[in-house]
Amino acid sequence: MQVIHPQDFTGSRAWEALPIATLQGSTTVRLHWTDQPYKWHVNDGHEVFVVLDGCVHMHARTDGQEQVHVLHVGDIFYAEPGDEHVAHPQGAARVLVIEREGSV
Repeated sequence: MQVIHPQDFTGSRAWEALPIATLQGSTTVRLHWTDQPYKWHVNDGHEVFVVLDGCVHMHARTDGQEQVHVLHVGDIFYAEPGDEHVAHPQGAARVLVIEREGSV
């Protein structure tokens, strides 16, 4: 059993992760801390991205058109395999990410 208080986790670098669990041997649950944008990427599996602290602007491209979704605490972004996206935290943010082990 484990209790995690997200606000107590601060990484030493952007997108540092605190591993929480590996489900069914192939899906990871990790708490990320960041204060810098990630990189444009496409996951090879499903991704669930939950903002636990801070605000994140999630940029997504569909058919060459870019959209920006403003995510606040409690908001969830779901990306299907092949969805191109990049997270831009507005200051420091903590996010819970559930995705295939080894995803970008």
